[in-house]
Amino acid sequence: MLLKDFIKDGVAALSALYPKDEARSMVMFYCADVFGFPSYQHITEPKTEVPADLLEQAQDDMRRLAASEPLQYVLGYTEFCGRTFKVDHRALIPRVETELLCMKAEEMAPKKEGLKILDLCTGSGCIAWTLALDLPGAEVVATDLSADALSLAREQFRRISRKVVRPRFIEADLLDVEGTVKAVGEAPFDVITANPPYVMNSEKVEMRPNVLGWEPHMAIFAPDRNPLAFHKAIAVTALRLLAPGGYGIVEINTELAEETAAVFSQAGFSSVEIIRDLFDRPRFVSFRR
Repeated sequence: MLLKDFIKDGVAALSALYPKDEARSMVMFYCADVFGFPSYQHITEPKTEVPADLLEQAQDDMRRLAASEPLQYVLGYTEFCGRTFKVDHRALIPRVETELLCMKAEEMAPKKEGLKILDLCTGSGCIAWTLALDLPGAEVVATDLSADALSLAREQFRRISRKVVRPRFIEADLLDVEGTVKAVGEAPFDVITANPPYVMNSEKVEMRPNVLGWEPHMAIFAPDRNPLAFHKAIAVTALRLLAPGGYGIVEINTELAEETAAVFSQAGFSSVEIIRDLFDRPRFVSFRR
């Protein structure tokens, strides 16, 4: 099969789900990643064929994409903070916005040896691993309710520098504060990070099928009747586990920025700040113990 025909068919199939330019971008990225062809190959060398040994798998992958499965799940990886993370249906796909959370946590972390970090709702482990790799010697503990997500997090980065301490991943229910504190068993922490569920069920109508139909709902949705339930639990947990002067930062629902900041202010934290993301949307709340 000619590469140009594979691209044409793929774009046509995905255009039913995505704007045409986005559909084309996805197909071109796939071709570059899987076939190793530059984006202009089908133009400068129109007789180029899809490698015969890859064609069947590639056509199956296009069918998966046309069924709205995320490109990251089809390829099995995504980029986050300059590193390649394994991703699949076990955990939420790391978003570029969350990279700023890691940058802020590293910037504000105390400059000391034996730094201790707690990452709540770790999912794929992208935050926990990024902080562990960027801050050699830091001890990172990460929790999640999902045993599947934790299994994925543990599979990241099989080979690391001897200076890096592998994060310790623990199964714990954030909404059970006492259980979480007991499971973690190590206090105090210098930094606490979290990207908890914060999307309300009422917001489902605004979500794309590649998110709604494939990514784990338990990592996305908070109850409409109590949309700040997870952030309230983080505040209580941080009161128990964050060292005096320690820094915390959490990802939030952009529609509930002021309300989320109030949760931490009312809990008694200082320097509570709403931080905007790269798209100038209120995306994080930071605080001090």
